[in-house]
Amino acid sequence: MDTGKELLFFFSALGAFNGIILGVYFFFFTKKKYLTNYFLGALLFALSIRIAKSVFVYFHPGLPRMYLQFGLTACFFIGPCLFYFIKSAADEVNTMPKSWKWSLIFWAIVILSAGIAFPYEEYPKLWGNYFVRVIYFQWFIYIVLSGYTIRKVLKKIVSRKLKATPAETWFGMLFLGNFLLFLFYFLSLMRAPAVTYISGAVVFSFILYLIISILLYRKKTDDLFLLNGQKPSGKRIEESEAAILFEKLENIMTEKQLYKNPNLSLQDLAQELSISGHQLSQFLNNNVGKNFTSFINEFRISEACRIIISNDKITLEAIGYDVGFNSKSTFFAAFKKHTGTTPLNYQLQAVQT
Repeated sequence: MDTGKELLFFFSALGAFNGIILGVYFFFFTKKKYLTNYFLGALLFALSIRIAKSVFVYFHPGLPRMYLQFGLTACFFIGPCLFYFIKSAADEVNTMPKSWKWSLIFWAIVILSAGIAFPYEEYPKLWGNYFVRVIYFQWFIYIVLSGYTIRKVLKKIVSRKLKATPAETWFGMLFLGNFLLFLFYFLSLMRAPAVTYISGAVVFSFILYLIISILLYRKKTDDLFLLNGQKPSGKRIEESEAAILFEKLENIMTEKQLYKNPNLSLQDLAQELSISGHQLSQFLNNNVGKNFTSFINEFRISEACRIIISNDKITLEAIGYDVGFNSKSTFFAAFKKHTGTTPLNYQLQAVQT
């Protein structure tokens, strides 16, 4: 191996190793535990495994095929982790919805079952000709979904008139970096000229060092994990305008019962009001004195109380799901926070009266 190849191997392998270290950091050592952190950590783990496989196979083609299967298995989780990383940030999701859990479990079952039933060692042509195409197609679908989720952010980044926030730039660059990584791997798979298999590893290393440099440069990084989590400016909307907006907000919530949607996001509600997510967040924080989750949960708890009083045949867990909570524990915790008592105690008191 000549000096140029040695440097390329070192640079690429170091990127994969640092990706694992950074993944551990996002999982365990960030001050604030956003769901976004965990998906970013998982994304870096999956990418690092995929990159490590690429690096070692490129420089040592004689490695056992088991490593190829291991790398492609990790590749199957890159797309979902990227999408849920962006989705959890854009929609300010702090508790993983059941649909996300089942989706990840489904993909895990699919790829592990395929790996057990058809190991790469025994079925290299099946993996090389078919499985790899399915994996890359799934990755591409999630790239498209991720791009659609932050389409407005991407427009801001490329626009000269609109200025993107640090969080928007951060998420935009991470998405574009992942898109480039996919593109290089796909072109390599298609045997495009001037594109080598190791190109993806080099792109990943640049993305990784960009992440590290941003984290080291910024004294505070909490604002980088929520697209709509910018600090309120403290500027209140005028009372007359706020009253109109609040009335419109309450009418939409009660008439359309949007709170019953467990996946309702700040952006969804802002779109109903024809304002931006940042404007709605600022209004709720500065004029109403509540964050988005607390505001929505008040409607859910109010509806839950009404159902508990009017119908004692429905289980408490079913009521929680009916009013928009995505888990029993989240419903019980929110109920106690807003009423000072548990749903069961509230039900018993309602029966006694």
